[in-house]
Amino acid sequence: MTGPVIKVRDLVVEYRSPTGPLRAVDGLDLTISAGEVYALLGENGAGKTSTVEVIEGHRPRHSGDVEVLGIDPAASGAVRRELRDQIGIVLQTSGVEPEITPREALNLFSSTYRAPRSVREVIELTDLRDFADQRIGTLSGGQRRRLDLAVAVIGRPKVLFLDEPTTGFDPSARRKAWDLISNLRVDGTTILLTTHYLDEAEYLADRVGVMSKGRMLVEGTPGDLQQAHGQSVMSVKISETGSMGQQEIEHGVALALHAIPHHVIWIGQRLEITTSDTTGVLERLASWAASAGLVLSDWSIERPSLEQVFLDLNTNDDRGDSGD
Repeated sequence: MTGPVIKVRDLVVEYRSPTGPLRAVDGLDLTISAGEVYALLGENGAGKTSTVEVIEGHRPRHSGDVEVLGIDPAASGAVRRELRDQIGIVLQTSGVEPEITPREALNLFSSTYRAPRSVREVIELTDLRDFADQRIGTLSGGQRRRLDLAVAVIGRPKVLFLDEPTTGFDPSARRKAWDLISNLRVDGTTILLTTHYLDEAEYLADRVGVMSKGRMLVEGTPGDLQQAHGQSVMSVKISETGSMGQQEIEHGVALALHAIPHHVIWIGQRLEITTSDTTGVLERLASWAASAGLVLSDWSIERPSLEQVFLDLNTNDDRGDSGD
């Protein structure tokens, strides 16, 4: 399939509450292309779980249009069966019977798909071999999570929904899961991911959407969001020359960077500047140093992590609402 695999237009999800309707998703638009890994992020209550459940077909919507592989997930009968055969889902909590083994569970689930992967292949893919024949009820949380991922991929899904897929994983298991997700993407699987691990989204996602209060705040590649939002940390050594002392240098830097949002820390002759305007700081600082006859050396710029961008966006959104 070419073009958008998931299309959401003006999605509204409401719940009943003692005080009246509660709008969890408020006019959301979302488009995800074939073979794309899209990470949907948001604080608890942002509306991301409600959004994903509607797209999966697990929750009704109040209004709006939703398509997955050209099919409305709210459809019934043969149309719904056609869609279910082409998607895989990892839910937040496991629903697999605890008295059977992972191998038995995979044999059971594989029988519901038209062209499943072999159970042996999936056991290897998801690193289940050491406990494939133990009762599921005896497995650790991380081991059960691997089984959830195995169940989701056994049907060779064209679209994979991953809701907090690596919760409970140790660092090694997380990395193996990331490799599996990356390989599925290479094979053309479209993946919608929700996660509280921002490094996971930064590593895996082609694009990221950040939700707050039922709305989409921003969308873009991790790199685009890091460049447009959050603050970078710049570090540079300023060498004294002539008769200019450290206090004069610090005063000169303060004047040069006047009116540019920034925070400065001095560590001896090294200057660390936290700012959202790296270009402006570079230009002002270089121009001032040249006119003052100072030497700038050992430059480094550390761009903001996706986690910092996420925190800044949600903080700013909270501030914006406080005046309404």
